[in-house]
Amino acid sequence: MDVPEAHIIEQPITNTLELNYMPYAMSVIVSRAIPEIDGFKPAHRKLLYTMYKMGLLGARRVKSADIVGQTMRLNPHGDGAIYETMVRLTRGNDALIHPFVDSKGNFGKQYSRDMAYAASRYTEAKLDEICREIFRDIDKGVVDMVDNYNATMLEPALLPTTFPNLLVTPNQGIAVGMASTVCSFNLKEVCETTIKFLRAKRAVDATGAVSEAAPKPNFDYAKLSKTLLAPDFSTGGELIFNEAEMTQIYETGRGSFKVRARWRFDAKNSCIEIFEIPYTTTIEAIIDKIAALVKAGKIRDITDVRDETDLNGLKIAIDIRKSADAELIMQRLFALTSLRESFNCNFNFLIDGRPRVMGIAEILQEWTTFRTGCLKRQLAHDIAKKSEKLHLLEGLAKIILDIDKAIKIIRETPKESEVIANLMKGFAITQAQAEFIAEIKLRHLNREYLQNRIDEREDLKKELAELNETHGSDEKIRDLIAAQLKEVAKKYGAPRRTEIVAAEEAPAPPEESFIDDYNLKLFLTAQNYLKKISLVSLRSADAQYLKDDDTVLQEIEATNRDELLLFTDKSNVYKAKIYDLPDCKASSLGEFLTNLLGMDSGERVIYLAIAGDYGGFMLFGFANGKVAKVQFNAYATKTNRKKLVNAYSAKSPIISMYHVTDELDLYLQRGTDKAMVINSALVPLNSSKGSGGVAVFSLRKNTQLSIMRPAEESDDTDYYRADKVPTAGHFLLKQLQIS
Repeated sequence: MDVPEAHIIEQPITNTLELNYMPYAMSVIVSRAIPEIDGFKPAHRKLLYTMYKMGLLGARRVKSADIVGQTMRLNPHGDGAIYETMVRLTRGNDALIHPFVDSKGNFGKQYSRDMAYAASRYTEAKLDEICREIFRDIDKGVVDMVDNYNATMLEPALLPTTFPNLLVTPNQGIAVGMASTVCSFNLKEVCETTIKFLRAKRAVDATGAVSEAAPKPNFDYAKLSKTLLAPDFSTGGELIFNEAEMTQIYETGRGSFKVRARWRFDAKNSCIEIFEIPYTTTIEAIIDKIAALVKAGKIRDITDVRDETDLNGLKIAIDIRKSADAELIMQRLFALTSLRESFNCNFNFLIDGRPRVMGIAEILQEWTTFRTGCLKRQLAHDIAKKSEKLHLLEGLAKIILDIDKAIKIIRETPKESEVIANLMKGFAITQAQAEFIAEIKLRHLNREYLQNRIDEREDLKKELAELNETHGSDEKIRDLIAAQLKEVAKKYGAPRRTEIVAAEEAPAPPEESFIDDYNLKLFLTAQNYLKKISLVSLRSADAQYLKDDDTVLQEIEATNRDELLLFTDKSNVYKAKIYDLPDCKASSLGEFLTNLLGMDSGERVIYLAIAGDYGGFMLFGFANGKVAKVQFNAYATKTNRKKLVNAYSAKSPIISMYHVTDELDLYLQRGTDKAMVINSALVPLNSSKGSGGVAVFSLRKNTQLSIMRPAEESDDTDYYRADKVPTAGHFLLKQLQIS
């Protein structure tokens, strides 16, 4: 139904974006994709807090379905999304070095694409012990509590982590217009680095600057790298350490580094065993790629590849030929598969609701500020509680001075509701103190009980003095943070899983070493087909299968590592690595070059040349009687260009071309009447590809050069030879004999 024109309201697109798109974008950035200073995204935080409120810290496991259902009170997303979030946090999934969920059942694997996790009704979970550090003192008001999505309950805005979890837990999120990719670091190294950072900050404060306005400590890469060695991943592997790359990441929060798989060689069974892979890939992706390489003939020494992962851990088995070099095969696989991958870092976190990319020192500075705030709130809570208790004991102390009077007041008060007021009046105490005294049981009015309360009062005064002193001193709070970090490192610290390998110890072999080298022949046909056939294959069957109306124009010998130049009838040259061309057999038609090279319709390859070291020169014979001699290195390029235009002159139709390394005799024929033999040295060498050449054959009107080829040694060579150009040539001997 057509909409009435009166109901159509024009609105500037800027207004539409501002009213509709921008709120959505901000919601994704702030409430979904970017982790905050506690190292968690909202989905993680809601799930863990729900489990905490369910009493799953130090308790027995419960069904995951129950946890997911309870989490929906905080997270309005579907149960599938919540459970997927939970899976990644579990011990069974192996995505984290320090998982937050102690799991039982099948939770899949981080390193496998096909090992799917079981449904939530089959699995069980509880909070892992490390969550005690995530929730420490959360019930003391150390973080802000906010309403959930429907304002029916409160949830923490952040979790008061006692260690910089944002560097320990890997995170990846894609928001609108920005993203966050955080690698994980070793917990013990992070704790030691943070303690070192706190000491450096205290040294800065000791200069006399005000704590809050104190300059940031000079904590650059040189200081960081002494304790924070490099990223560490749950899947292990080898990190190829490059100091320049790591410096950039540590200082700016952006950059990349390479991680590769770890492997061993079983010489007895001629089998390569891969037992650790990069964090960002999967077993299936690796096996699929290896199989594709073998099928394409890129790697010839692999006979089988299979997944042998079991309860003992990950293992990819690669069977190779006994004569093969395992080290060389692995280097090829590192270069051609995801067994070696780059991890791109983007340390983007939400700080006070604003996204910010930070280096390591900035991250530690922000976390220290956050943790200091948590501890100050915890101290304030403890001070308030102990002050309240001291206040009650102070009232009790007044009663102790004349306990008989207190008993008399209570006994002589006619109404129960008047007891508190009479005690307040009789001893000049507050209502809270009076209520506390009135609730004391008669059996406690003995000397021991009263003496213990007096001693407790003195202890409380000392504790309050210490708490107030700590609360007012940033230095003491930093000492407290450092003490907690030492405790966390001692209790939960673990050895590195990812081994660090210096870049100098893992150099990338030259590209040629990845390529199987063998002798072969190339066949070019008139209908634009190319065949690449190994000499081994030709020995068993050398009869070439062609289309009925097709013929072989050229055949040349080469090796698989050579570079091929393909000259076309449109004055173009296409470049190709021979190892990129698929192998075929004599019984096949070969590859159609128009499709293989992306040539224009109707364009045909008319000549093949092996690049080699780009020595020698090209000879071009044109219909107008001219011959051009062009340096072959004119076709060499610094970049891997696939196509060169204007590769030779297009002013006159091309008759033939040849790539030669030394001067040679050429036989040239005009139509069917005259011919001559000249040495190519008579043609001047030109460095320009588009050279039209020099006239070598004097042509009459309506005649043209029809043949140019290398001269064959015969008795007639001297008859046709010319010592200078241009020349009119000699009549063909066959014509003279006929006449």
